[in-house]
Amino acid sequence: MTVEQNVLQQHSQKHQQTLLNQLREVTGTTDLQLLQQALQVSNGDLAEAVAFLTEKNAKVPQQDEATYYQTAQIGNDRYISVGSQADTNVIDLTGDDKDDLQRAIALSLEESNRAFRETGITDEEQAISRVLEASIAETKASLTRSHPEVWSDSPNPHDRKRQDSCPVGLKNVGNTCWFSAVIQSLFNLLEFQRLVLHYSPPARVQDLPRNQKEHRNLPFMQELRHLFSLMVGSRRKYVDPSKAVEILKDAFKSSESQQQDVSEFTHKLLDWLEDAFQMKAEEDREGEKPKNPMVELFYGRFLAVGVLEGKKFENTETFGQYPLQVNGFKDLHECLEAAMVEGEIESLHSAENSAKSGQEHWFTELPPVLTFELSRFEFNQALGRPEKIHNKLEFPPILYMDRYMDRNRDITRIKREEIRRLKEHLTVLQQRLERYLSYGSGPKRFPLADVLQYAMEFASSKPVCTSPVEDIDTSAPPGGTTAQVPPALSCVEPPPAGDVSAPQQQHQPPPQPPRVPVHKPFTQSRVPPDLPMHPAPRHITEEELRVLEACLHRWRSEVENDTRDLQGSISRIHRTIELMYSDKSMMQVPYRLHAVLVHEGQASAGHYWAYIYDPHHCCWMKYNDVSVTKSSWEELVRDSFGGYRNASAYCLMYINDKTPFLMEEEFDKETGQVLSGLDKLPSDLKEFVRGDNEMFQRELEEWDTMQACKAQQDKMAAAAARPVSAEPSTMVPHQDPEYMEQPSPPHDSKHLQEDTERAICTASAQDQRSPETVLSATMMTPNMQGIIMAIGKSRSVYDKCGPEAAFFKALKVEYTRLVRLAQEDTPTHSDHRLQHVIVYFIQNRAPKKILERTLLTQFADRNLGFDERCKSIMKVARAKLDLIKPDEVNMEEYEMWHRDYRNFRETTVFLMIGLELFQKKSYVEALMYLIYSYQYNKELLTKGPYRGHDEELIGHYRRECLLRLNEHAAALFETGEDPEVNDGLTIMNELVVPCLPLLLLDETEEKDTVAVEDMRNRWCSYLGQEMEPRLQEKLTDFLPKLLDCSTEIKSFAEPPKLPSYSSLELCERFSQVMASITLDRTPADGR
Repeated sequence: MTVEQNVLQQHSQKHQQTLLNQLREVTGTTDLQLLQQALQVSNGDLAEAVAFLTEKNAKVPQQDEATYYQTAQIGNDRYISVGSQADTNVIDLTGDDKDDLQRAIALSLEESNRAFRETGITDEEQAISRVLEASIAETKASLTRSHPEVWSDSPNPHDRKRQDSCPVGLKNVGNTCWFSAVIQSLFNLLEFQRLVLHYSPPARVQDLPRNQKEHRNLPFMQELRHLFSLMVGSRRKYVDPSKAVEILKDAFKSSESQQQDVSEFTHKLLDWLEDAFQMKAEEDREGEKPKNPMVELFYGRFLAVGVLEGKKFENTETFGQYPLQVNGFKDLHECLEAAMVEGEIESLHSAENSAKSGQEHWFTELPPVLTFELSRFEFNQALGRPEKIHNKLEFPPILYMDRYMDRNRDITRIKREEIRRLKEHLTVLQQRLERYLSYGSGPKRFPLADVLQYAMEFASSKPVCTSPVEDIDTSAPPGGTTAQVPPALSCVEPPPAGDVSAPQQQHQPPPQPPRVPVHKPFTQSRVPPDLPMHPAPRHITEEELRVLEACLHRWRSEVENDTRDLQGSISRIHRTIELMYSDKSMMQVPYRLHAVLVHEGQASAGHYWAYIYDPHHCCWMKYNDVSVTKSSWEELVRDSFGGYRNASAYCLMYINDKTPFLMEEEFDKETGQVLSGLDKLPSDLKEFVRGDNEMFQRELEEWDTMQACKAQQDKMAAAAARPVSAEPSTMVPHQDPEYMEQPSPPHDSKHLQEDTERAICTASAQDQRSPETVLSATMMTPNMQGIIMAIGKSRSVYDKCGPEAAFFKALKVEYTRLVRLAQEDTPTHSDHRLQHVIVYFIQNRAPKKILERTLLTQFADRNLGFDERCKSIMKVARAKLDLIKPDEVNMEEYEMWHRDYRNFRETTVFLMIGLELFQKKSYVEALMYLIYSYQYNKELLTKGPYRGHDEELIGHYRRECLLRLNEHAAALFETGEDPEVNDGLTIMNELVVPCLPLLLLDETEEKDTVAVEDMRNRWCSYLGQEMEPRLQEKLTDFLPKLLDCSTEIKSFAEPPKLPSYSSLELCERFSQVMASITLDRTPADGR
C-alpha cells in the first residue's frame, strides 16, 4: 500500500475517527497505539474502552509516598517536573504511530460494520442509549422520592404561566440539563427552527418504516416538532421534553448508565437529524443528488496538507463539530492555531523532502453554523477518573476565520512565520526585563532600580552617634562574677598614656579594684540609647558621598530608561502580534457568537445551561432549564471564560454574520408583517398547541375557582367567629383592621373601667410626665394608651368648651405625640413602628386622608364609652367618620395601607422567631422563618426604604443559617453511617438545596454567591476522596441537584403558622432579641 493510499484510508473513515476523537477527549490521551488497542479489545464500545485504559494504568507500579515526595524535591537528581514524560502516572501524549493506527481502524471498522449489519445500530449509538436510559431512570426515581414537593412544579399554575413573549424554558426531567442547553441553542437558530417545524416524513414510510433508522428517526422528529411548536406558542412558562427523551431511550436497549456529555449528544442529535432529512431529500429529488439541509447548515470541509515520512499528501475531509484542546492556551485563536497544525511541518514549506511528519488543516468550506467543542476534561491516571480543566480561555463575540482559510494559505504562512519570529524576540526581551525586575543571586530578588535607590538612601543617611555596635559586651559569663574584658572593650577607664604595664592588667589584678564593675547581663547587653534607628555608613567623606551619589543616581536613571525601553518594546511586539490579522483582507469571513454552552461542576457531576444571543433585541439571554432571564456579556464572560468558580464554556456556536437567513424572521406573504406565535406553525402543530393551551387555561380556571371558594369559606368562618355587638346601631361603618387589637366584649369589665379611669386621672394631674411613664403599668395596647392620655390632657377644654373642642384638643395631642415618635432616631432594638400604625404611616408618607381616618377610627373605639366625657368624645369622633364622603377617602387605598402594615408586623414576627431559634442553635427550625422574613421584607422594601427591616441583617442570618446547616449535613455524611448519612442528605435536599436559588437571584450580592460556592465546594471536595461505593452512589445522585445553577424557585414548605402577639408582647420580645444580636453580631460580611 502506498503512502498516499494509507493516508487516504486514515481520513476517509469518518465513523472510526469519531470514536477515536471521543475516546481521546474522555481519557485525555493522544497515544494512538493505546487508543486503537482499547477500541480493539472493547469492540468499539466507548465505556469498555475507558475501563480498559483505567485498568491498564492501574497495573503500572506506583511510587510510594516517600519516593514521590523525594522525587519532587527541587535539588534532587531524580526531580521530575509536572507534565514530564518521566512521570509514570501520566500517559505519554506524544505517541503518533500511524501504521498501528491503520491496523486498529481496519479491525474496529470490521467489528462496527458487522454489528451494524446485524442490528442496524452502531456501537456508539448503543453507548448513547445507556446514557439516555440513565436520564429516564433518574426521572422515574425522582417521582418516588420521599418529599417530591421539593422538586415538583408549583401547585399554582399562575406561577407557571408565560409572561408576554418571554422565551419558553425546558423542564429538567432528571439529569437532562444537557438536553435543554443543546435544544435551546438549536431552537434559537430560526432557520433550524423552521426546518424542524415544517418537516414532514416521507410518504413511503408513513405507514411502515423500512429499517431501524426510520423506526427511530421519524417518531423522534415528530416529538421534536411538538416540542418546538410548544416552545413557539405555548402559554406555559416552561414545557416538558420527556417524550422526546423517551423516544431516544426506546430506540436502544441497555442496562448501563453514565453521565451524558453535551458535545457527544449534539453530535449524535445532528446525525439523527441528518438521517431524517436525508430520507426526505431523497424522496423529493429522485434522480438528482439530494441536498440535506442539516449538512448544509452544520457541516464544512477542510484540506489536510501534510508530510508522512518525508512524503507529501493532501486530502479533503468533512467536519461537523470541531474539537479544540483548552489546556495550555489563553484564547480561542491560540486553540485554533494549535488544532490547525499538527507535528513538525517545516518540510511543507521547503522544496526538500525530509523525514519529518506533520500536517496542516485549511478550511475550504465553512458551515453557516460553526461549532467548537472545548475539551475541558482530561483523564487522571493516578486517580483513575476524568477531571475537569478550569483554566481560563477567552473567546471573542466576533471571530474572523480568514487566517484559517485555504485561499489565504500563503499569506497566513507568512504571517505565522512573522509571529514566530516576533515571539522569539519577545522571549529574549522578556528574559532581559526579568533580570532588571528580579535582580540578585539569592532566593529573594528585587527590582534593580529599587536596589540602587536603597543604596543611595543608605549612603545619604547620617548616623546619630559614632558608637559601634561592637562596643557592647555580649560575651560576659552569666552570674554575678566580675567581667574580664580587654581594656579596649571594657567600661573601665583606660590607663594613663605611656603606662607600659597596662597590657598586663588583664592578667594581674590591680592592687585596688574599686573601678571594676559587677557583670549585669540585662544592662551591659542593652543597645546604647544613641545608636541610630536606621543603618547608616560610619565613615564616609563628603567627596566619597558626592561621587557615590552621582554614580548611583546615574545608574538608577540608566536602569529605569532600560526598563522602560524593554517594556515599550514588549508592548509594541504584543500590539503587532494582535494586529497581525487586522488588515481588511483578513476580516472578510466574520462569525458572530450565537450560543455558549456552560458546564459548572466537576467531571463526574455538574450542571449545564446556555447563553444565547437575541439579535432582534440585541441582548444575551440565559437559558437555565425552566428559567429564561435577560443577561449580559459581562455575566457570560464571568461564567464562560473559566478560571472563576467551577463554571466554564464547554461548547461554542458561531454563525456566519454574512448569512442573514439563519436569523431572519418569517413574514406573511400577504400583509408583509412578521409572523409570531401560532402564526409561525403549520396547521397540524397549531391544533396541537391550541389543545395544550386550552388544557392549561382550564387548569388556571380551576385553580382560580378553588381559591375563590377557599377565600369565601375563610370569610364565612371569620364572620361566624366574630362576636356580635350589643349596640348594632353604634357600630363603626367599616371593620377595624385586625392588627389594632381592639377587644370587642359585649360589655366593659369593671376592672378595665377602673384601670382606665385611674389612668385618665393620673394623666390629667401630671401633664409634665411622658405618656410612657404614666401608663407603663397598664395592660392596654399602645394605641389605647395614647388615646386615653390625650383625653386626660383635654379635660380642662372639655369642662370649658364642650366635647367637640375637647375632641380636637385630644386629637392634636395624640397626633403630635405620634409625629415625635416617628421622627425620633432610635436604636435598632427599639422600633416605634410596632407601637403604632400611624408611626409607620408617617415614616412612609401615607396620604393625609389615610392618617386622619385611621386616627378618627381609634378615637371612635367603643371601649372609650365608660364615662360621660369619653363617651361624648367618642360620639364626636364617630360623627366625624360619618361625615367623610366615599369620594374623599379611597377605601381601596386605605385598606392597602393597613394590609401593608399587617404584612410588616407578620414579617417582624417571622424575623423575631427566626433570630430566637438561631440563637438557640435550632437552625433547622430557624431556616424557614428567616427565609420567609427575607422574602416578605424584600417585597416590602420595594415600596419604600422604611416599609421593612434591615435587609442586610436578615440576609446575614439567612446566609449563616444555611452555612451552618450545610456544615452539619456534611459532618453527618462524613460519619459514613447510613442513618446519619441519610439525615445529612435529607437536610440538604429538603432545606438547603431548595433555598440556594434564593441566594443566587440577586447576583450583585457577592456574599450570598460566595456562600453558595462555599457550600458547593464543601461537597465537591469529596469527589477526590476514597469512599465506599454506596456513599459514592449517594453523592453522585445528590451533586447534580446541589450544582444546579437555576434561579427558578422550587416549591418548598409552606410558611410556618405564626402565633398571635399583642403589641406589648411583640415590642418587648423584638426589642430583646434585637438587643442581643446587636451585642453578639459581627458585621454582615458573609464568610
